Amino acid sequence: MLEHAKPDQLVELVLPYLWAALADGRVPANICVDACMTLRHAYGQLGVRAELLPVDLAIRNKDGSGTRYGSLTPSWTGTSWNGHCVLVLPDSERFVDATVEQFDEVREIGMGPMIGKVALSIDGNPNGSLMEPGTQVVLQRGDLTLTYTVASPEALASIVEHPEAVAHADQHRRTGVNTASFALAAFRVETVRGRAMQAPNPRLRALLRAVGDVPYEADDEHNVRFCLPDQGGQEQWLRLDEIPLPPTTPASWPR
Repeated sequence: MLEHAKPDQLVELVLPYLWAALADGRVPANICVDACMTLRHAYGQLGVRAELLPVDLAIRNKDGSGTRYGSLTPSWTGTSWNGHCVLVLPDSERFVDATVEQFDEVREIGMGPMIGKVALSIDGNPNGSLMEPGTQVVLQRGDLTLTYTVASPEALASIVEHPEAVAHADQHRRTGVNTASFALAAFRVETVRGRAMQAPNPRLRALLRAVGDVPYEADDEHNVRFCLPDQGGQEQWLRLDEIPLPPTTPASWPR
């Protein structure tokens, strides 16, 4: 992905795969809400707007048999959310399912997160959602057909307003910043940097210029810091969201 993605694809395609690699063996595969909350901040740190989208998912085999996951009317059972959640990237109209491999039949194919194109309905949508409830997105993975059906705005509210999501908001942001930091470090590689600097993300380009080739480190909890000189030339280890950028740089998402 790093070697071959086009400039306008780098951030949007690499982050879900990076998250999956970092999460492997550390968190269960079915934490779609946590994954989406984390990736929303990771995308946002690099200048890409990402929004949560609750969905119902039907996976159909080549012979017509299949299984339905998620729900159009999701709910919580204790700390578990009984539904499925993906991300939509409005500026590029991409659809990201970072945890699709929680489903056995998809995991057996072994291709990682699902990323596809969608048609958004921002203009004239009275409820303000990016996609009308009931809209279907159909994607192919091997011999499987995945049909995502968009749930209602109430389903989204059931995620973001739930005490469990609110209680972990700071953790989601911190993990998202760290994920974006690892991505930024990867984008500095000689074979990638040129394309990254051509990406349509002013914030990403500003961050790449700010960190240059300075060293970075990650502690045992994956908290990443870059070593940057202060005005007096003294070393200071800064998190990605602490790095000073030119005043014209777009703010991170969510805003």
